[in-house]
Amino acid sequence: MNQVSAATPMHAHADAPRWPVRYLLFIGGMGGLLYGIDIGIIAGALPYLEATATASWHLTSQQLGFVVAAVLLGSVLSSLFAGMVADLIGRRGAMLLAGVLFTASIPVMALSNGYAALLMGRLLQGISGGLIGVVVPLYLAEVLSPERRGRGAAMFQLLLTIGLVLAALIGLYHAHAVDAATEAVRHLPAAEQQHLLFAVKDHAWRTIFWSCLLPGLVFTAGVMLISESPRWLVRRGRIDTARAALQRTVAASEVEPTLQRMQAPDDVPSHAGGKRDPLLSRRYVWPFVLACLVLAFTQATGINSVLAYAVNILNQAGLPGSVANGADVAIKLLNAVMTVVALVLVDRKGRKFLLMLGSGGITVALLAAALLFVKSEHGRLDVHAQLQQQVAGSTLSLPLDAAQWQRLDRNAGEAAQQLTVSYAYGGFSNVRALRSDNPIDATLEIRREDAVSADSVIGAFFRRLHLNPFPDPDHAAQAPLVIERAMIGPVPSPTHGWLVAGCILLFVAFFAVGPGVCVWLALSELMPTRIRSNGMSIALLINQFVSTVIAAIFLPTVGHHGYASMFFFWAGCTLLYFLIAAFWLPETKGKSLEQIEANFR
Repeated sequence: MNQVSAATPMHAHADAPRWPVRYLLFIGGMGGLLYGIDIGIIAGALPYLEATATASWHLTSQQLGFVVAAVLLGSVLSSLFAGMVADLIGRRGAMLLAGVLFTASIPVMALSNGYAALLMGRLLQGISGGLIGVVVPLYLAEVLSPERRGRGAAMFQLLLTIGLVLAALIGLYHAHAVDAATEAVRHLPAAEQQHLLFAVKDHAWRTIFWSCLLPGLVFTAGVMLISESPRWLVRRGRIDTARAALQRTVAASEVEPTLQRMQAPDDVPSHAGGKRDPLLSRRYVWPFVLACLVLAFTQATGINSVLAYAVNILNQAGLPGSVANGADVAIKLLNAVMTVVALVLVDRKGRKFLLMLGSGGITVALLAAALLFVKSEHGRLDVHAQLQQQVAGSTLSLPLDAAQWQRLDRNAGEAAQQLTVSYAYGGFSNVRALRSDNPIDATLEIRREDAVSADSVIGAFFRRLHLNPFPDPDHAAQAPLVIERAMIGPVPSPTHGWLVAGCILLFVAFFAVGPGVCVWLALSELMPTRIRSNGMSIALLINQFVSTVIAAIFLPTVGHHGYASMFFFWAGCTLLYFLIAAFWLPETKGKSLEQIEANFR
């Protein structure tokens, strides 16, 4: 590690101050908690947001995808500058900024009255997450010894999983409240039912966002009580302050030797001329590329999309209402439990072994889920021709009573039916998913304004330059309504839903043991000192970019091609991940950062 070499006597670690180190681990864990809430809170809110915002704000499935992906996009934007910010204002200052931005995002989302405000709040939340994802592992890597560094990364991941559990429990509570409200109004006329349930669901997603405020305040206040990274202080020439910071985390006898090692040059000349290796030499490029590949393929497993869309996936798989929310809680509880297992194993079995074990298990779980969806989606009927005949002008308004469901699918029995409609106006497409057992889905209503959106200021500028790659709203304003695909079939049985839930449980368990913990270690351990802060920013930028793209295309993709297609794609990416871990990744267990760097020279 930077401060305490591998040769440091074990009694020196025993004499190190315990409570300050534990407090650092707590704050690092709180950073993980916020990161987990960033990812997980939308899963419980999305079904109610979809039920209300599509009607009141005319949101398309693509815009809903952007709301989910906005946190990840914000992470991309902040990841690009996180290393520079951490170098400019310090690791502690960057963590404080992240806490302030997270706290500010909550009222923006909860009080939003339109798409733009909601998207802005999610972006702010994502920007804070991107800062946390770079700066907290960086800070822990710089202040903890090699013996504690794995524990620090595991604590970050453990609290991240607890953040996911907390978000899922909040969603479950509101799911039970909405189910109770649905039962209470079932005797009322249909129009009154729809009005009351709309109000209940609108209140539910806003309250879910409000519940995130307290963790943000705790993290922000807690960061004010930690010291700055001694290594950052040494680089700024603030030796006395660095010495004081070291006294809080290492044994008194090790303060001066550690300080001397920090003041040594970062780069040891690699040849007799005494010059530094160029930045494009193998010792910098190869570990940087490895870290980027590990982070990119971690997201290509689909983990963030599975966690964000878990309730939707389980609903489509056959689990109703609050049962899907309960399974979502079980998934995230298992994630937390298996992270504790990883906490025990990461410094015993090593990073390489756990990444191979995790990626191999994930591949099997994803393939099993994909095959289950292939089975459930195989027998559905395409009724797009029937719906196209019902189009009047550029709209479709089709009451979905019991007789209509029977006309669309004459083989339907008493079981609940689901209908997924993909449609387009010119280059603008959208997806609607409806169920016969949902009182709100009493009418299939398709209008041009629900799919076609005007260019933003930036989009209009690029369109004038003939550089805008997105669909042209002027052309779409005259284009006819085309029903591209309309698949109808029975809602899968609860047994099928639980089988899919079991596959996701298996997926999450292997992810927690392998990539969940090891990805943060790879990010902080593989990067050489000379490029660590900016290299970590670029690697996390790639990580969040992959995650954002997958989250943004998820709803349109499953609407057009089914859920099996996404699970097959994730399984293929995870197989490549296994091969990278098996053949290219070095073992870093128990080595100081300097020793790891020396291996790449």
